[in-house]
Amino acid sequence: MRVRAHAIALTWSMLQRGHCGPMTRRTDRRPLTRFGLQFSNFTYPGVPDAQLFERIAASARTAEDSGFDSVWVMDHFYQIPVPVAGGGREEPMIEAYSLLSALAARTSTVRLGTLVTGLTYRNPALLAKIVTSLDVISSGRAVLGVGAAWNDDEHEGYGFDFPPTGERLSRLEETLRIVRAMFREDSPSFEGRYYRISEALNRPRPVTPGGPPILVGGAGEKRTLRLVARYADACNLFGDIPMVRHKLEVLAAHCEAEGRDPAEITKTKLCALIIAETEEEAERRLAEQIDAGRFAERTTAAGADPEDLRARAVVGSPEQVAEQVREHIAAGLDGMIFHLPPAADLDTIRLAGATLTGAVW
Repeated sequence: MRVRAHAIALTWSMLQRGHCGPMTRRTDRRPLTRFGLQFSNFTYPGVPDAQLFERIAASARTAEDSGFDSVWVMDHFYQIPVPVAGGGREEPMIEAYSLLSALAARTSTVRLGTLVTGLTYRNPALLAKIVTSLDVISSGRAVLGVGAAWNDDEHEGYGFDFPPTGERLSRLEETLRIVRAMFREDSPSFEGRYYRISEALNRPRPVTPGGPPILVGGAGEKRTLRLVARYADACNLFGDIPMVRHKLEVLAAHCEAEGRDPAEITKTKLCALIIAETEEEAERRLAEQIDAGRFAERTTAAGADPEDLRARAVVGSPEQVAEQVREHIAAGLDGMIFHLPPAADLDTIRLAGATLTGAVW
């Protein structure tokens, strides 16, 4: 596996130098992730709750063995209608950091993070402590994914305050300042409008030098991407390829204003992956997901728009998936994070991993 990973790194470097069409300027810095797998759904028919974690752990180990370099979970308390991998609000949802800490003991190389932590769910200092603990447990594989939160349903159900968007973004900036300070400084203090710490201790210290990398989720052009340029090691975007290119241009402008090299930031996109050995089987699986209502929030009275679905998903045979991934990387992304349909079997995870790592050749 170490030899294979080295080969993948070399071929990825070749890809970045232009083996797949025009690219934005790169450096030799290794991306935070190239190909990640997100677990968004924990509904496994026939698997009792007592065996649920073992099924998830088997999937995470299979992903690691198949070439994925990161594993992610959502930070939600109710299931949400994510295209392909979501479901009804009453379907199972495991608390994110409990699950990541358990997966840290069952894996050995993949990075582990949330995509992304809702800042309103945890005090920033507590969040820094939790992620530092995950970094220690995983021997330096933790990632802090964080965003401004959005699910008002969960906030109401669990009794969390849900401030307006502008305030949540201001809270996000204070959160980023606090967690970075607690990752990097011995006993920092901070006094903000919403949060404060006073000589806060964070021991044991993070295993990762400088603390776990920080990924900011979201693509708001005025404030979120500015926060990425100012504080983050990585970002996560949505949308089709033209939209990704546009967001990366906006990010580059913020980086210039902040005096920062955009190549320091790993740019990723989250999307659904529907893969099968043949195009026909992949199309059948896509139709199955549409019929099951997995794209319900994208569906109008006229039905689901196939072009819209394809803009939000990578669909096809291994060859087709590899080509679509190359197109995304050529657009300026450093990596992609995928979620598979609910209850994806281990063979599908293996096929996805082999295809995605092979896509860099």
